[in-house]
Amino acid sequence: MSDRHGIFAGDDPFAIAQSWLDEAEKSEVNDPNAIALSTVDASGMPNARMVLLKEIEGQGAPSGGAFVFYTNYESAKAQEIEQAGRAAFVMHWKSLRRQVRVRGDVVREEGPQADEYYASRSLKSRLGAWASQQSRPLSSRSALMAEVAKITATKGPNPPRPSFWGGFRIIPKEIEFWADGAFRLHDRFAWRRETREENWKITRLNP
Repeated sequence: MSDRHGIFAGDDPFAIAQSWLDEAEKSEVNDPNAIALSTVDASGMPNARMVLLKEIEGQGAPSGGAFVFYTNYESAKAQEIEQAGRAAFVMHWKSLRRQVRVRGDVVREEGPQADEYYASRSLKSRLGAWASQQSRPLSSRSALMAEVAKITATKGPNPPRPSFWGGFRIIPKEIEFWADGAFRLHDRFAWRRETREENWKITRLNP
């Protein structure tokens, strides 16, 4: 595509997304890797919440390219993902006036990669993953802190990754790059493919 240049140039959309994220890390005040993750429940009711994107895997990765985040597998978001098998997210940077939108299939990451990421977290975050029954009713803040204290006493200073906590890998069928333009004449490029073996089809979209 002749007019896809500058910040939109390149043959690997995951590399473009990573370069935008790297740039955002220099200008966003808080959590440049925050994404608004969208799922649907069994009745088709949509849901959305903010989570932190932890890795962008390039096209050369075994996944063929993916976006990875971590959560409690018993949470509402995880149950909705497991039921539907797919999800979407938007990553928006106000400082750069850019965003990336992704839709695709979702698979678990619960092997050594998940173990490594869990081990890299602070001790309090690791203990918190054990203590929180994410998305389920909680009687009080003090009850949660009591559970954290109990877990701290039983799991010690090096708790293993809980079996109910791990990663999800979003393998996109569509990635859209958006950048602000003068007079709301924005630049938008959609990358689409049905399988990781296919070549991407790139289309410029109207703003």
